[in-house]
Amino acid sequence: MKSDDAARRIRVAVSGAAGRMGRAAIRSVTRETDMVVVAALGRTRGVGRDAGEIAGAAPLGVTLSNDLSTVLAAEPDVWVEFAPGAPAAAHARVALERGVRPVVGSTGIALDDIESLRSLAAAQRIGAVVAPNFAIGAVLMMEFARLAARFLPHVEIIELHHERKRDAPSGTAQKTARLIAETRGDPPAAAVVEEEMVTGARGGLAAGVRVHSVRLPGLGAHQEVIFGGPGQTLTIRHDSLSEESFMPGLLLAIRRSSELEGLAYGLEHLLGLR
Repeated sequence: MKSDDAARRIRVAVSGAAGRMGRAAIRSVTRETDMVVVAALGRTRGVGRDAGEIAGAAPLGVTLSNDLSTVLAAEPDVWVEFAPGAPAAAHARVALERGVRPVVGSTGIALDDIESLRSLAAAQRIGAVVAPNFAIGAVLMMEFARLAARFLPHVEIIELHHERKRDAPSGTAQKTARLIAETRGDPPAAAVVEEEMVTGARGGLAAGVRVHSVRLPGLGAHQEVIFGGPGQTLTIRHDSLSEESFMPGLLLAIRRSSELEGLAYGLEHLLGLR
């Protein structure tokens, strides 16, 4: 049963709650006066412990569970998802079917899954947000790259992440490439017939844009978009130095999801950039 106090606040469930982003999400939500963590989902680490303690915050009286049905029984309004890849899409689908608004920041979600979630959210007329990156600076970086591609069609992307990131290239790099491709159209013709002396030396192609992925200890989340033109280059770079960089965007998505009647792919749609 919801208390009167809890009924006035946005009830949030966090999936991937024992991971770095999940723990940061719990800390951030608990600091807000208009929302409350009511449930937490994890796989193995920390199951049975208090989710607040796992996050490095005060105890919340919320036990980390590995059972999806148990978490949904807490009647969340918003499902914050940071589990990786296919499980994230599956959780978001179940949330939508239960009338819960998913806010997804997971990596490695296939475009087909995003489109499936878009169709389901529209059919249910329920708000949903899938954001390749919740950092507002990263969203601006992508928008600036989209604008620059009109004038400088020669471009490559370098994305750099910590060694624990599984997917390559990142969702941010893939979305940046798609935005560039939408703006510039077909890529310019190569100046020469290239020959890779080491397979993969020229990176991979995402929407016709060269993308290079770096994975090293000591890195956070970083991306450079480098444009070249006659006698000049333009570099647009964003650096996330800690998980806290993503929290203002996450909190915005939690609050704004109630205003949507379908899926918004990318934080730019909530920032008025589109």
